[in-house]
Amino acid sequence: MNYRITHQSHYEYAETVSLSHNQARLSPRSFFNQTCLNSHITINPQPASFRERKDFFGNRTAYFSIEQPHNILSVTAESDVHIVSQTRLTSDMPWETVCHILKTTTDPDLLSVRQFVLDSPKATTVPELTKYAEPSFSKDRPFIEAVSDLTQRIYNDFEYVPGFTTISTPLSDVFKHRKGVCQDFAHLAIGCLRAMGLAARYISGYLETLPSPDTDYLIGADASHAWFSVYLPNHGWIDFDPTNNLIPGDRHITVAWGRDFADVTPLKGVVLGGGQHALTVSVTVEPIEGEFALA
Repeated sequence: MNYRITHQSHYEYAETVSLSHNQARLSPRSFFNQTCLNSHITINPQPASFRERKDFFGNRTAYFSIEQPHNILSVTAESDVHIVSQTRLTSDMPWETVCHILKTTTDPDLLSVRQFVLDSPKATTVPELTKYAEPSFSKDRPFIEAVSDLTQRIYNDFEYVPGFTTISTPLSDVFKHRKGVCQDFAHLAIGCLRAMGLAARYISGYLETLPSPDTDYLIGADASHAWFSVYLPNHGWIDFDPTNNLIPGDRHITVAWGRDFADVTPLKGVVLGGGQHALTVSVTVEPIEGEFALA
């Protein structure tokens, strides 16, 4: 499946900004079933400096500075991505075996996975999460079956309410009110899995949304999305989407991954001046027929 993704972020400041330093993770990753063919970031005003590198987790990260006075900042990322569908993974490995391997391994490749068992700023393990997770992880239950059950329970028990939370809402509030959005449900699942001794990471990206039969496709009507991934020895990372209760396929486009949202924030920075600001975000995920022309 081929997609063209356009992600536009538009900031309007109440007062003039004299200087800003910014960091963007807006270019999709390439890995075994996803290839980012082209990606370009357009910035207005023109930045005085711009460089790109991969961060600690291998995410494509752009750094740019704007050194001229401005009241508006516009950042647009345009990317072409090719995704290959995966066959559904099956495994009878019990979840306790996965925990044991993660705790005792000396394999260098697996040692890097163990960082995702530890707490992170936005996904900490607390007794409430352990208690919530335990019914899904009965004795000797197959790992994939247990994680699928946890995903389904989050989908059934928590209500998707846009605007109820912000990026700073603590996980304890989400758990208490049983409401939130995709990022909250991903953090919740990650906290539960880490509480059981499993490795889980946060995925940021996009989801192709399909309009209803009587509705025209709307440019800019899509949005960023978040889900999580768990590690199964001898197989690798497996994605789950608790917001939609499914295992992601070729409609999920991965941009970045890390311990939690703080590691993969699409756009952040520091500004001198500016006062209050208003942010408008527009995302379009457009399926493309045929083959892309390589840049």
